[in-house]
Amino acid sequence: MAIVPQEPLILERDNDRVTVRLNRPAKHNGMNLAMLDAVNETAHSLARDRQLRSVIIEGAGPSFCAGLDFKSVFDSPLAAAPAMAQLWLPYANRFQRWSLAWRDIGVPVVAAIHGNCFGAGLQLALGADIRVARADAQFSVMEAKWGLVPDMGGVALLRELMPIDRAKQLTLSAQIIDGIEAERIGLITHLADDPKTMADEIAGQMSRYSPDAAAAGKFLLQDAWQASEKQATSAERKYQRRLIGRINQRISMARNDKRPDKPFHKRHIDR
Repeated sequence: MAIVPQEPLILERDNDRVTVRLNRPAKHNGMNLAMLDAVNETAHSLARDRQLRSVIIEGAGPSFCAGLDFKSVFDSPLAAAPAMAQLWLPYANRFQRWSLAWRDIGVPVVAAIHGNCFGAGLQLALGADIRVARADAQFSVMEAKWGLVPDMGGVALLRELMPIDRAKQLTLSAQIIDGIEAERIGLITHLADDPKTMADEIAGQMSRYSPDAAAAGKFLLQDAWQASEKQATSAERKYQRRLIGRINQRISMARNDKRPDKPFHKRHIDR
């Protein structure tokens, strides 16, 4: 197992699994610009890793991520001006990639959540495919408290999980809820006393079969979930064409027959 310190992140690789650990524990992993860029660069790098099979995102110290570190980002005009300029870009910007970039990685991404998961932290968690949290973890779409709206990709992700009335209540109230309530309304997937252990188990289950089928299945659901019937069935055909008869699909057939230990080839499906 190789541990590579890369503040404000720690990347821990164990064979084909990478754990991405936010690493500003004294600040409850409040997101500053260095962390923003490190997370975005890491997601971009992992998306190109054909040997990768799963990713876990967690936070060091007492919290997963307590949100944007406003003092760090906005106290300096030199830092704040380029940050605000991102709002005029006609495509997903540096801040939105913080959450959305994880959807471009063709492997399961699981967030293991404890402590505070506020604002930018919640939006990062929403970028994962699965969220596992402690019952006493705390969640909030907190931007209203600062006179803002959520703008780090969270709205695009939140709409997949809950009806608009619940999303409005969370967004307009900046209410803090615990893990039990977060599970009840669909904000998280599972509760666990030890989220990291369960996250590892789920990542293992979701990366057991063909790496190409895992990537295509993830991308298909993302493309089809909010689409029309015509668009959804078109996406089904597109991804099936990219799988059927290819090497990892043939290996899958062999593993179901007489060669259960035949190893898969590295992933060839990308976004």
